[in-house]
Amino acid sequence: MALATPARFGAASASALTTTRTSRRQSITGRVVEALLLLALLASLVILTALIVHLFQRSWSVLGNRFGDFVTGTLDASDASAAGIGQAIRGTIILSVIVAVVAFPLGIACAIFLEEYAGKSRLARMLRLNVRNLAGVPSIVYGILGLTIFVKFAKGVTGGRTVIAGGLTLAVLVLPIVIITASEALRAVPKSIREGAYGVGATQWETIRSHVLPSAGPGILTGTILSLSRAAGEAAPLLLVGGLTGLLRTGDQSFWEQITQGGFTSLPVAIFSYARQTGSDFQAVTGAASLMLLVVVVVLNGIAITLRNRFERRW
Repeated sequence: MALATPARFGAASASALTTTRTSRRQSITGRVVEALLLLALLASLVILTALIVHLFQRSWSVLGNRFGDFVTGTLDASDASAAGIGQAIRGTIILSVIVAVVAFPLGIACAIFLEEYAGKSRLARMLRLNVRNLAGVPSIVYGILGLTIFVKFAKGVTGGRTVIAGGLTLAVLVLPIVIITASEALRAVPKSIREGAYGVGATQWETIRSHVLPSAGPGILTGTILSLSRAAGEAAPLLLVGGLTGLLRTGDQSFWEQITQGGFTSLPVAIFSYARQTGSDFQAVTGAASLMLLVVVVVLNGIAITLRNRFERRW
């Protein structure tokens, strides 16, 4: 007598039918989601292209006739024919250097502590929650923080409303983003890398320094550069800590005096200054300055993508 098996009673056919219908449903859902994502991408590209074309049309009278003078000119909100962004570019570079020097080491060190040393303790969970909450705080709040701490409380160190105070404010602003991106990069390193190092007698710090950090380096580098582009595009915090929107003259001041004593500006602040003025001439200047800021952000993002693709490791 033959044994009773599921195949004899149609269980195999039912299972095959269920698998076919489920996979068909998943296939349709996947195609719909893929189409929606593609539409979102195309819409973003259309909006970005329209923005770039509009900026080119508005700023062509400036970029086409006096590009060199505009790029090297001074901040002047009273005469559109003499207005430039040379000082704003220099201010943006100085601010970016301060952000890189302050925020990147602190952010990476905090990420290493949270991921490699703190573990899953209550303190670690609380710190991670606070860091993620701080990443969503509006930038104007960081401007108020910078005004209170770096301009008033630490005036003896920063000099008050100087580029140092502005750079420290931006560093605090992007610090949570650096911590989060660095933490994700460290978390993506396989545990087998650490276990292999421990297996040959390496200490925890030797494992982190020689194995974990080099493996997570591309992700950390990408996150830090993207956070730097975020800092380069901020205006609200700088307006609160002393970013100048009017005529900026440095006279015979040395570079150190300009950093510790003189006023400062940046590309976003210059755009805000020119956008407040009336007339088609200042509209052209505003468009040209906006286009230059867009170029700076795109270049930084391009560098981040290139470095990620060049040094990325697949496990």
